[in-house]
Amino acid sequence: MIVSPTYDRERELLSQGYRLIAGVDEVGRGCIAGPVVAAAVVLPSDGGLPWLGRVRDSKQLSPRQREALLGEIRTCGAVVGVGSVPHNRIDEMGIVAATRLAMAIAVEELAPTPDFLLIDALRLPEVRIPQQGLVRGDQLCCSIACASIVAKVTRDRYMQELDAVYPGYGLAVHKGYPTALHVASLERLGASPVHRRSFAPVRRLL
Repeated sequence: MIVSPTYDRERELLSQGYRLIAGVDEVGRGCIAGPVVAAAVVLPSDGGLPWLGRVRDSKQLSPRQREALLGEIRTCGAVVGVGSVPHNRIDEMGIVAATRLAMAIAVEELAPTPDFLLIDALRLPEVRIPQQGLVRGDQLCCSIACASIVAKVTRDRYMQELDAVYPGYGLAVHKGYPTALHVASLERLGASPVHRRSFAPVRRLL
């Protein structure tokens, strides 16, 4: 079921006196290769953007739709920050900690600094900004959905670049997720330098 996110939570926070509200989301937690990438997006405060009605959780959009919406986000006056944590750091610190770090980096990239964070599922205890974690936030909240789009397009483009460096794994196709094609290529070629050694499908081949 496709759910349309709304601007209701942002509007409620604006009514409480907050002015710069950032939606935060990540992409790549379930992958076995490449980084985890997070984005933070502060939309213009009135929320009156005609294209917001087309915004969805990035997983519910086609690549063409995501690219088009990224263009809208970039040109509407939104403030955007992106954070990335590479595969080797994920192996060192674990995926949840790496996800929080990527999110914190994305928030740090925002200028000016937001005064409230709406985060998909997680909270960032080390970030001293008022915040709320929302389960299924990327399906419910426009700012978080926009962050999911920015993170997804950014990471997909990077995985396409990695595919040219490490051919044969299909990284440009599955983007590092453990599909049957990906696992078969791992068994045939072994792990590449950008595979996450701590994740089971890779670890069992080492």
